[in-house]
Amino acid sequence: MTREEQVKKEKEVAIPDLKKDSLVDIRSVQIDRSLPEKERVLDYLAQIRNPYCFRCKDTGVKLSFSSAVPLHRLLANYLIRHKRMD
Repeated sequence: MTREEQVKKEKEVAIPDLKKDSLVDIRSVQIDRSLPEKERVLDYLAQIRNPYCFRCKDTGVKLSFSSAVPLHRLLANYLIRHKRMD
């Protein structure tokens, strides 16, 4: 399966099909601010595994976007804004 096919599959998973125990708890994800933007996003994706579905404590979370902006750009913008707050 190509990465594009995998992302499409991750994006289209139905909420009832989410198994909380198989999802990464976002509280365990560490953002290495010393990395350049592209590497920081790639590191985040490697840690979270499925950027559309994860959990926070015992709650499953599924993200969806109405925007045409690609997820990697949304994540990069989020990380940049988050860094500015510090």
